[in-house]
Amino acid sequence: MIGSIEVLCHSAIKINNGVTIYIDPFKIKQDFNDADLIFITHSHFDHYSEEDILKVRKQNTKIILTSDIFENAKRLGFDRDDILVVEPSKDYEINNLKFSTIPAYNLNKQFHPKANNWVGYIINLNGVRYYIAGDTDITEENKKVKCDVAFIPIGGTYTVTYAEAAELTNMIKPKVVVPIHYGEIVGSKEDAVNFKKLLDKDIECIIMI
Repeated sequence: MIGSIEVLCHSAIKINNGVTIYIDPFKIKQDFNDADLIFITHSHFDHYSEEDILKVRKQNTKIILTSDIFENAKRLGFDRDDILVVEPSKDYEINNLKFSTIPAYNLNKQFHPKANNWVGYIINLNGVRYYIAGDTDITEENKKVKCDVAFIPIGGTYTVTYAEAAELTNMIKPKVVVPIHYGEIVGSKEDAVNFKKLLDKDIECIIMI
């Protein structure tokens, strides 16, 4: 469940379990060009990075993204058939992979308005439900998430703090949680350590950054 996962930097996640998936590739260190699917949560530069998408994209890579960056993806060279535009709170299937979108937004900050329709994802892969929260606060929608593995931002400023992230994690009770969105722009390794201390003891926390 975890052996196929890497957190490459910040919120950039790679899952390689029968299919190679990248979520929000950012500051990728070399040209891998091995992505079957690229999931983008929203248009901010540390989540939608064209330079890094080109480092992981290969021929026939499909990209999943929100409507505000659809035209950007076309200009980047993706065929229309290889782009899936998503909306919050919907179920999808691509390349026989089922996934759902969860709204990702701020409640008391202006960085990620709900009206932008930005998302997190629940990806169903080989019997495991991976939840990638996106840049979010604790919301009515993400309190109801059911997943096996959760990737939760902890850096604060633009998202939940480590304490709020722990509160959300304890609500949704994944088997495993991986803290993300720290160590590069906001947040520190200390935040990850403090986050882990606040978790219920039956939730395994794996720090990858």
